[in-house]
Amino acid sequence: MRRAARGMMRGMDELILLRHGETEWSRAGRHTGRTDVPLTERGEEEALGLAPLLKRRDLALVVVSPALRARRTAELAGLTDYETTPDLWEWDYGGYEGRTTPEIREARPGWYLWRDGVPPGDADHPGESVEEVGRRVERVVARVKGAAGDVVLVAHGHVLRVLTARWLGLPAADGRLFSLYTGTYSVLGFEHEEQVIRRWNAPV
Repeated sequence: MRRAARGMMRGMDELILLRHGETEWSRAGRHTGRTDVPLTERGEEEALGLAPLLKRRDLALVVVSPALRARRTAELAGLTDYETTPDLWEWDYGGYEGRTTPEIREARPGWYLWRDGVPPGDADHPGESVEEVGRRVERVVARVKGAAGDVVLVAHGHVLRVLTARWLGLPAADGRLFSLYTGTYSVLGFEHEEQVIRRWNAPV
């Protein structure tokens, strides 16, 4: 994923990452992969707060997860002209969908998502490895890198953390190093032709 020269990005300036606003499940610490839960009132306020940051940007492209919580965040932030891609869905947590880490650790002491992964679930939640999530986000970056201007991605905590790891040329599992809260924005970009983090987990 690392590029030797900015010119190979063919005009993209910065990659702006928005994590969707708060939901009831995110507030409770429940793993929310493919379950489509709405924003809370606070989540909507967080999304609205992102709008002024984006008005000053020359936005070439906006790409959003198909999840309702991501699309609603984009729209409240003033991003009405966007496309969606299933590659920005959150990590599929399989059999751990909807469960909290303390609940999982009751049966599986010491469990850590980034190291131990998830078991398969039902047909709607088959589960993914972190490497599979990494391959999805690599497709997203390949899709947006030719845009002329700034690009915005509106998605979820874990998938954006994996994307950031791959942006930096790190293994997908190194997304564990980048804590990311709801309703925040982060910026990936370039320094001396190297791909870097310019801002991370910034509140509005």
